[in-house]
Amino acid sequence: MDVYFKKEVVYPFKGINFVFDVANELFSTFAIDHGTDMLIRHMVINSPKIILDIGCGYGPIGIILAKSNPNSYVTMVDANLLAVRYTNTNIKKNKVTNAIAIGSIGMEKVYDKKFDLIVSNIPAKIGDEAITQEFILTPLKHLNKDGELWIVVVNALNHLISRLGSKYNLDLQLIRKRSGHSLYRIKNKTIIK
Repeated sequence: MDVYFKKEVVYPFKGINFVFDVANELFSTFAIDHGTDMLIRHMVINSPKIILDIGCGYGPIGIILAKSNPNSYVTMVDANLLAVRYTNTNIKKNKVTNAIAIGSIGMEKVYDKKFDLIVSNIPAKIGDEAITQEFILTPLKHLNKDGELWIVVVNALNHLISRLGSKYNLDLQLIRKRSGHSLYRIKNKTIIK
């Protein structure tokens, strides 16, 4: 028995019951959080081949993307090594063969790669500068032509996201807003300097 194990979370999506082992110390240990749920249920994508999930936690977004897009390859990264361990466990548990989780602060372990789709439920408490660099500007530089960055943020960060959209002339669209969270899509149509 894993000494960190807390519980198993079941998440139904498109006729599949995804099952996730969750550790005591990880984000959203009682159920899939509202922001993650909103991203999974409302993201509209066009058959991306190479996908990155930044800050994957125990893996729900990346695992569901991998299972729903069997011709893609999903890399999930997290700075928390316990999250990486649990994501790799959950990859096996959900019989996903086209995904991997690795330890990485932001994108540092995948700087040499480009992606068609990058997703993240952005952690709210890391500060505006870390969010700007690690979760918006750097990922945009690693998108293939016509790639997309899908992010969900707590509503308290909406001011930052809209400010970044204006400052960097981003092709930014608010897709959905509900109590507590907002979902954005940023298309790779601009050059970030």
